[in-house]
Amino acid sequence: MKRYAIFYTPPPGGFADAAAAWLGWDAQVGQVAVQPAIAGLPRPMADLTAAPRRYGFHGTIKPPFRLAAGVSAGDLAAAVQALAGQYRPVALPGLQMVDLEGFLAFVPDGDASGLAGLAAEVVRVLDPYRAALTEAETARRHPDRLTPRQRDLLAIYGYPYVMEEFRFHLTLSGPLAAAEHPTVAKAAATHFAGRVPQPFQLTDLSLMDEDAAGCFHLLHRYPLGAWSAASSRAMPTCGVESLAMSMTGSPSGSA
Repeated sequence: MKRYAIFYTPPPGGFADAAAAWLGWDAQVGQVAVQPAIAGLPRPMADLTAAPRRYGFHGTIKPPFRLAAGVSAGDLAAAVQALAGQYRPVALPGLQMVDLEGFLAFVPDGDASGLAGLAAEVVRVLDPYRAALTEAETARRHPDRLTPRQRDLLAIYGYPYVMEEFRFHLTLSGPLAAAEHPTVAKAAATHFAGRVPQPFQLTDLSLMDEDAAGCFHLLHRYPLGAWSAASSRAMPTCGVESLAMSMTGSPSGSA
């Protein structure tokens, strides 16, 4: 069954374009993006960014979930719209690039408590729309590796890194070896130079859905603090073959 999620995604513009090209997937338009040719990387860009690619460039607000029995996509959309209208946009001084437990990411620069509070409310209010985890889904979270509190959050909200365990981040790579990090970070800094928003503002909630290929698409943007009619559109998949063709010009068996 398809999953839905609530993300921050950057609005159309230079930051969004740079991020889509970096990862190789543009969730806003549901299309593969051609990655830049960067010399001197320790591995091909397609390999370095494989883990986060299918989600698109985003900051998780409510992690991916299946809909509860009897809940429709329209029900969820209406709930997200109503919720967004109750909260003000969040502004922070900016973003900084860090090594976040072995992978490269942007994280907030400054006090992110307002953003964490918004995320906690979105998780809490929308949780009735989420189907309970299956045993297999729970096992994939490796509860034996979690703290007692994280296991409690997994049981309550279907994800261990919410509420006080939440840390907003915008992922730029999969796991990196220590020796790889400086080179990849330098390449990313050059690629994003002049296009990282200062200040950083979260002005809407992005309702996402997952296609049959496992790639996420933007369904709607719901402005914080305002009611707005948002339109949906047809969404192509991000198949492995099309991704490989965009990078090599010919089909390949792997992304």
